[in-house]
Amino acid sequence: MKKYIFFLLLLLINTVIFTSFASASVCRNYHSHLFCILSINRSAKNYWEYRAVVSVDGVQKPIKVYNCRERVEVQKDGTVVPFEDEDAGELICSFFKKS
Repeated sequence: MKKYIFFLLLLLINTVIFTSFASASVCRNYHSHLFCILSINRSAKNYWEYRAVVSVDGVQKPIKVYNCRERVEVQKDGTVVPFEDEDAGELICSFFKKS
């Protein structure tokens, strides 16, 4: 009985450890700022579009759609804004060069 309890505890500990590694974000120093991609999904229909949640210097930004073909970002309210020089969109599009 003790062997089964030990085995279950060992399995539970391994699951917790590996799950925490799987949820790690991708961070890059880019133009003296720390950009972290917390969540990213590529569009199935438009492969040049990425829906991402990004943090800049530890501050989480709202979800946006980054269009790497037209170099614009679509904000949550539908506003279309062109990429800036030191923008997260430039980092995402340079990181995933499939546009």
